Amino acid sequence: MTEYHVINGRAPRLDAPAKATGRAMYVDDIKLPGMLYGALLQSPLAHARIRNIDTSRALKLPGVKSVVTAEDAGMVPYGVSPARYDETLFVKDRARYMGDEIAAVAATDLETALEAVSLIDVDYEELPAVFTVEEAIRESAPQIHDKYPGNMCAEVHQEFGNVEEGFAKSDIIRTDTFINKRQDGAFLEPNGVVADFDRNGYLTLHSSTQVPHYVMRILAMVLKLPVGKVRVVKPYVGGGFGPKAGTNSIELASCLLSMKTGKPVKMNFTREQVFLFSRARHQFKHTLTTGVKKDGTLMALTNECYLEGGAYTSFGIATVYYAGSLLGAPYRLPNMKYDGYRIFTNRPACGAQRGHGGVASRAAWEQQIDFIAEELGMDPVEIRMKNSMEAGDVTCNDFNTSSFGMKECIQAVKEGSKWGEKKGNMSEGKGIGIATGFFVSGAGYPIYRSETAHSTVVIKLNEDGGTAHVLTGSAEIGQGSDTAMAMIAAEALGVPYDHIKLSSGDTDYSVDLGAYSSRQTLMTGHATKSAAEDLKSQVLDVLGEKLKVPVDQMDIKNGFIVFKGETPDFSAIRTIYAKEHRGFFDNPDSDEPLTFKEAARMAFLARGSMVGTGKYKPGELGGKFKGAAVGTSPAYGPSAQVVEITVDKGTGKITIDRMTDAHDCGFAINRTSVEAQMQGSLSMGVGEAMYEEVKFDDKGKVINANLGEYKIATALDMPNVDAIIVESDEPNGPFGAKEVGEGAIMPTIPAILNALYDATGVRVQELPLTPERVFKAIQAKEEKEK
Repeated sequence: MTEYHVINGRAPRLDAPAKATGRAMYVDDIKLPGMLYGALLQSPLAHARIRNIDTSRALKLPGVKSVVTAEDAGMVPYGVSPARYDETLFVKDRARYMGDEIAAVAATDLETALEAVSLIDVDYEELPAVFTVEEAIRESAPQIHDKYPGNMCAEVHQEFGNVEEGFAKSDIIRTDTFINKRQDGAFLEPNGVVADFDRNGYLTLHSSTQVPHYVMRILAMVLKLPVGKVRVVKPYVGGGFGPKAGTNSIELASCLLSMKTGKPVKMNFTREQVFLFSRARHQFKHTLTTGVKKDGTLMALTNECYLEGGAYTSFGIATVYYAGSLLGAPYRLPNMKYDGYRIFTNRPACGAQRGHGGVASRAAWEQQIDFIAEELGMDPVEIRMKNSMEAGDVTCNDFNTSSFGMKECIQAVKEGSKWGEKKGNMSEGKGIGIATGFFVSGAGYPIYRSETAHSTVVIKLNEDGGTAHVLTGSAEIGQGSDTAMAMIAAEALGVPYDHIKLSSGDTDYSVDLGAYSSRQTLMTGHATKSAAEDLKSQVLDVLGEKLKVPVDQMDIKNGFIVFKGETPDFSAIRTIYAKEHRGFFDNPDSDEPLTFKEAARMAFLARGSMVGTGKYKPGELGGKFKGAAVGTSPAYGPSAQVVEITVDKGTGKITIDRMTDAHDCGFAINRTSVEAQMQGSLSMGVGEAMYEEVKFDDKGKVINANLGEYKIATALDMPNVDAIIVESDEPNGPFGAKEVGEGAIMPTIPAILNALYDATGVRVQELPLTPERVFKAIQAKEEKEK
């Protein structure tokens, strides 16, 4: 077994001291000389024709420096996927949801900017609006986009294998419908920006974003600037979870205002504006039909899904594909058919959120599998173990599972939860449920069509070799990626963890596609490892020349040079280093081995600045059918979970007593961070199962757009979580590592649903599991049994 000095242990997070002491600079902490403050004018109507916009009163207000509308911004379309750019910075003729952006103001202070917004006169003609899928697909429904008749944003029709034949060979065929609700990302830090267009024509945007690279490209495109003159810097970020993985209106508006005024401009969303911008979880309605043999073998699945997507596409093209493709695993399923429809409505646009596109479909199917197991008289663990995929299996829709510890995860939670002792033996009102899931380790292809590397990394040694500085455009948003990259760099270079300095989140450092689709450990990790190995090779090349030792006879371990044969005389190197550093406290002792620091200094003297570079791009992935790219990945992380609950049948209140989770992360770089990501996923899953729902009135206004009325899980709602790390050694991952950020959320909702059925015998197939909904279901069951 390989011995590691840094990775696979527990390292303190690089960002912990700054966050714990209040030194961490978030975007709202940034203050630049002469900075102005911006505010948005947003539509008060869900659907309206804009007859006229008069900004004259706003421009006359003292302190106002600029007012911009579509006339100033132009009508350059943008969005997430180039295949469906359907947004503009400001709307010109029509507002499509309550919150659509009409104009923006920059002023000397925020109060003046807000007053100026109130002085902009807009002549609206209110139009009929649609707020649900059912309303939007009616033949007589008002059309939200002229280009997309029937309010059909996108539809997907796929079949793999022969579903009709699979059903013909099935002994049991079952159909169920499942509905979730819209959810918000509920990150603690609202979106914020500071834009600065300097006198040399360079634009710098500081933004609370997950994807600096993609934001840079959209800014350059919409504002008609060369990419090389646009820089996006991500400061500390207070959570993202997916909704910050695209370009937002204040990123564009602040930059335009800065270009117009020649001054830095700060803008922040209020919490209400976070809900209005949304780009979070869609509402899904899945109708699943599954066929199985008497022995529990899965034979066929059909999946019909309607997604309520809001007014614009955002990530919706990918979402509607994910809602089908992610049911191709973790079970062996020979025949699968999917019909998906994403529908435009006059509500805020939905986008990507943790477990993108797959959380609702996973909940629906895992619940249905439990119902089928009961009908067959099988234990829920048994039916899952029987059908689970293993490493090397390829799904019916061409996902290649190069490592896949699904069975190991199920076995781990079975034993960890003492399933065998508890299932069927719980006391009144108590229940236990199991579910599984999986997720990608990075999207296999960029959002825009390109042959670009998905990640590049630069590592530079300081002149005396004591510190290696990792420069990456990757986005640390709280998930611990900076720490993981520092650990990978240290291990690959052969130096202690505290010899690594890391700077990230800046498009001037390198290309990195950002923090989405659980990509950074595998993809940025590969590029980091490659850069460290490149730098290590350069140092050893110079050392080999000086000592007349072949490079393959040397290595670097834990900060020292290791010679595989006889140790050569390196006294000359040490003498040179000692003379240069006379009086320094950290000079090597005369009797200790040759240090990396001495070798690196010698390399600097011979060649100048020592810089290692690395890059990563996946090979060809997936099938050739339409939509095959969505869901493809170099690796997949499976997860299993057991949840134990208590239900108060008199009120319908659910208390979660215990959660046991096992996740196959390939290889744990930082074990503490892996466990934290698992726990975070479970917490989000609990919130979505039990509490979360974005609510609207009959005019399309969000009526719980705050964290007082939009309920999320807190520490008081979470039991202790038993997080079990499973390591399958992913051949496509750096040191064998792969994702952990999203896969662990997949089993949470269905495990709770299955525990609820075990406790009460009621089948609830609509979220959230509010006490009222659960109580009514219990009452209905009791009435039926009378």
